[in-house]
Amino acid sequence: MDRLERIPRNDRVIDRLQRAVHGLPLGRGRDFLHGRWLGHPVHPLLVQVPIGSWLSAAVLDLFPGQARGARALVGVGLAAVPPAALAGWVDWADLQRQQMRVGLVHAATNVTAVVLYAGSFTARTQGRTRLGKALGFAGLAAVGLGGALGGHLAYRQASGANHAEAVPHLVKSGWQEIGAVADFPVGMAVRRHVDDVPVLVVRESGNTVHVLADTCSHMGGPLSEGTISDGCVRCPWHGSVFRLADGWNVRGPATAPQPAFETRITDGRVDARLRQPESDAGPHRTDAA
Repeated sequence: MDRLERIPRNDRVIDRLQRAVHGLPLGRGRDFLHGRWLGHPVHPLLVQVPIGSWLSAAVLDLFPGQARGARALVGVGLAAVPPAALAGWVDWADLQRQQMRVGLVHAATNVTAVVLYAGSFTARTQGRTRLGKALGFAGLAAVGLGGALGGHLAYRQASGANHAEAVPHLVKSGWQEIGAVADFPVGMAVRRHVDDVPVLVVRESGNTVHVLADTCSHMGGPLSEGTISDGCVRCPWHGSVFRLADGWNVRGPATAPQPAFETRITDGRVDARLRQPESDAGPHRTDAA
């Protein structure tokens, strides 16, 4: 797996596919496929239908007299592939290069599985049950390999994870000074630190100052190098848009909002403290910790 991440052999193919996926006229449907409405990627949810259907078909294939039910489950799995695959490709096109290399092999393995299951369904429909079963078990093996690659993407490479999740656990409670008001030009993105955690600071006209975690929740991009417009910041890496006032993810591919800080101005100095939801009773890290 580690070697696969480093091999640039398929990078030209990756570039072409990435441009093709970005060129799809999906509109607002792109955020839906990313899972912004759900709060995390929707692809892992959608793949449960074909995987579950095909695994269930394999179980039925082990018993006599279940050919009709197994064929129906293979068909259900095939019908569920298009939305799951589309969501996966949309997510893949906004990953880092090493993740895309693994993701391309993941996709190729899954395509192999779909081809095998399509052959299995055709053979079963034509009454060649034995061939249909053989192709089905081969397809299940391919699905298992694809799942292993998907697990590497999700857990080893943190694809789809919230890259800003650790911020509330790293910042102490209470107000902390981040600089003088004059240090923050109006409308400009400035990078500062709170407890060694990088934050984005943006001062609006007057003395309104917004502070967000600087590490983008999508893939860890530096928001302080992004574009400030209409009360939002746009990540320079993959274009996720966050509202400065509260960190809400206005547009994907980010599916999680940015940790936001409350601010106050005392004697010309800006203080910030992490904003916590009212329902969150858990304490921040303390000095003793």
